[in-house]
Amino acid sequence: MILKNTTLDDQKFYATMMTIAVPVVIQHLISIGLNMVDTIMIGRLGEVELAAVGIANRIYFIFAIFCFGFYSGASVFISQYWGIKDVKNIRKVFGLEIVIGFLVALFFSIIVIFFPVQVMSLFIKEASVIAYGVEYLKIIGFSFVFIAMSFAMSFNSRSIHLLKRPTLINVMAILTNTFLNYILIYGKFGFPALGVKGAAYATLIARLLEFTMLILYIYSTDHHPLRGNFSDYFGWEAPFVKKVFRTSLPVFINESMWVLGTSVYYIAYGMIGSDAVAVVQVTFTISDFFQSVFFGIGSACAVMIGNELGRNETELAFDYARRFIKITFIFSIMVSVLLYLLKNPIIAFYDFSEKTNYMLGMSLIVAALYMTPKMETYMIIVGILRSGGDTRFCMIVDMIFVWLVGVPLAFITVLVFKWPIYLVLAAVFSEEAMKFFVVYHRVKAQKWIRSLIADVQ
Repeated sequence: MILKNTTLDDQKFYATMMTIAVPVVIQHLISIGLNMVDTIMIGRLGEVELAAVGIANRIYFIFAIFCFGFYSGASVFISQYWGIKDVKNIRKVFGLEIVIGFLVALFFSIIVIFFPVQVMSLFIKEASVIAYGVEYLKIIGFSFVFIAMSFAMSFNSRSIHLLKRPTLINVMAILTNTFLNYILIYGKFGFPALGVKGAAYATLIARLLEFTMLILYIYSTDHHPLRGNFSDYFGWEAPFVKKVFRTSLPVFINESMWVLGTSVYYIAYGMIGSDAVAVVQVTFTISDFFQSVFFGIGSACAVMIGNELGRNETELAFDYARRFIKITFIFSIMVSVLLYLLKNPIIAFYDFSEKTNYMLGMSLIVAALYMTPKMETYMIIVGILRSGGDTRFCMIVDMIFVWLVGVPLAFITVLVFKWPIYLVLAAVFSEEAMKFFVVYHRVKAQKWIRSLIADVQ
């Protein structure tokens, strides 16, 4: 009987994991895969254009992580509420996310539309790179509000196990973006060749389309958990808001300080030159593509553990945590080997100089070597610790390792040792390996296991 129950539990575990993980993996694979195509398209315009768009997209990445920070913290509550099917409070949390997301988007839109030169100048001093970046930012800034709202709807669809339609919509938007990139960058089908501006217009149109389709989907679906009226979203009580912010704010600060720290790395990379920035842009895009499977598994981990904690099934939640750590280890080894084996075909896609190709190849090897500690750390922080609301600990650990280890190493290796970009990346990535041992010990201590919704109804 015990063996039978164990088998049934295993079947339930993997079935639920696949239900959540597969759509997210597909979404990320297509998104990042087509981003790779975009990178190739822009890269064929030149290394300067690619560096410019890479830096400009870093601003978008900072904005996206700011949103993710609050959404990630708030979704802990949505996962736990969904464990007991409390739709009323799910909509309240969703309403808080909408307000915060809109304010963050408005702030970043103002910054990049009205102060693009100053923003680009923070990362690089080459006038030609700044000029292209300014063209891109002035257009892309108008998409931020649509992105923030779409992100909130898509992100919370994972927590309530309704991913199929939002994933399809995300994929349609991504395909539209890529098709428009081809038309507007190179001037196909009678359209003018707009270069970098064309890439920005393509993103703006695709994000508006995505936002519109997600709104129509939610409000045309009867009894959708995210579908509500004004009072459903904004009928908050002070204790409720305080509790949500107590958990979400550390995640917001955590992600904000992390992305600002990793963006400071780009200042160091920019000191090496535009070719180094181009290499970093490609390396991170390729790495993200290979890491897509972990984004899906991480989403499944956060939702499944959150659901069980909402039901107060603490032993099962800890069992899930151990399983996800083992699964991540196995997959990370496989992905590392695959990335190493495919590095030469990847390099062949890009029309870079021989010197830049060499730096890219070495950087991809570095990314492969650090895949396991990086993905284990990601899984533990985003998938496990935050599910129990252990957000303050995660914030402190991330801030210490990024700002006291990663940032100093980036500038020391560039300014003092004058290392090439791939060795600089190796030094910077070492903070992930150090951080893994700290967060893994936290998981074993089980201090993160608790229900957050018992006193928030």
